[in-house]
Parts: sequence; structure tokens; C-alpha cells
Amino acid sequence: MPISLHAATVPGFIRQLRALSGILDKAAAFCADNGIAEADMLQERLAEDMFPLGYQIKSAVVHSLGGIEGIRRGTFSPDTSTPFETFAEHKAALDSATSTLTAIDPAELEGFIGKDMEFRIREFVMPFAAEDFLLAFTQPNFFFHVTTSYAILRARGVPLGKVDYLGTLPKKTSPQAPA
Repeated sequence: MPISLHAATVPGFIRQLRALSGILDKAAAFCADNGIAEADMLQERLAEDMFPLGYQIKSAVVHSLGGIEGIRRGTFSPDTSTPFETFAEHKAALDSATSTLTAIDPAELEGFIGKDMEFRIREFVMPFAAEDFLLAFTQPNFFFHVTTSYAILRARGVPLGKVDYLGTLPKKTSPQAPA
């Protein structure tokens, strides 16, 4: 059986958003224990020419739920709003996106296959088929921003490991025995 567009995207988005929420719990505790202002940690970067942590977290939401909303609209543009200033605000956005993604009907996503949509930034426009946008543009961007968030916090001393990044992995369940 071929894999569906929903199965190839939404469960991974949900798992990583939940993992990122847990990572932010550890970051908040680390900041509290070490007298670091959350607003300062949210301004940390891996390199001078990269966006700060707050932008990375916000972009995880933008490239998961926001990507699907972009397909619904037929156009996607980067979110240029200012990121939140606290971990709690970012966690609320992650949790809201997770709840909304959980409620997406797989049939709706499958109905997007072949639909025209476009990425727009200022005057630049890049046309996509919906499935190519999700799989080749938004999904790699999503994982980039989640990974960069993890890396910034890890580099600043937050005690994180690979298990924190991976989150709760899906496990195969045994079929039910006949009654």
C-alpha cells in the first residue's frame, strides 16, 4: 500500500512539535537554575548570520501547520512577525499547532495532491504542486528549524540528548487476537 501524504507529514510534525515543547521545558528549567533570562536565551544563535532561537521555534510552527494552511489558501509566505519573548508563549503556540494538526482529516490532505500553490516572498514567486511543497520545501524547513532550536540550546549548555530531539517514536502494535 502506498504511503499517504498525511502519513508522510502530519505524524512527524506532531511528534517533533511535542518533542520541541519538551525541550523548551528543559530550557526553561535550565534558565531558571542558572539565572538566565528566557528573553536572552531566545536571542541566542548558532552563528551571527542565523536567526535566533525564538525565530527557529516560531518557524517550526510556520513550516508545519502553516504549510498546510498555505496549501488551503493556495499561497505560503514566511511569517515575519516578531517571535514570542517567553518559553511559555512558544510552548502555547507549539501545543496549539499540535492540537490543530491532530484534528486534520487525512482525506483533506490527500485531496490537496496535484493542487497548485505558490511560495511568495516579496516579488519572488515559486509555483508548487501541494505535495511537492509539503515534501520538498516545508518538511525540510520544518526539520531544519527544529534541529537548529535543539542545537542552539544544546550549545548553550541545556542538558539535552538525542532522545529529547526524537520525542516519542511510533511503535508497531500487535494485532488484536480474535475474540
